[in-house]
Amino acid sequence: MVKVTVNKAKCISSGDCVETAPKVFAFDENGKSEVVNPAGSEDRVILSAARSCPVKAITVVDEATGQQLFPPPKQ
Repeated sequence: MVKVTVNKAKCISSGDCVETAPKVFAFDENGKSEVVNPAGSEDRVILSAARSCPVKAITVVDEATGQQLFPPPKQ
């Protein structure tokens, strides 16, 4: 299971995440992406949606380990 969040300040409303994982992401009243159902798709689909974001506004963290899966932590 992963924890997924959207940084609305970074979001440019490209819609790539909504297209990739429509059961997880949707647009809010301001046209920004938001998480509507964090368990709506498999983890690999959620990760793919995060990777599709052109501005890396989506963060995905493995809940079991606390490890940030995307974007990769800065070294």
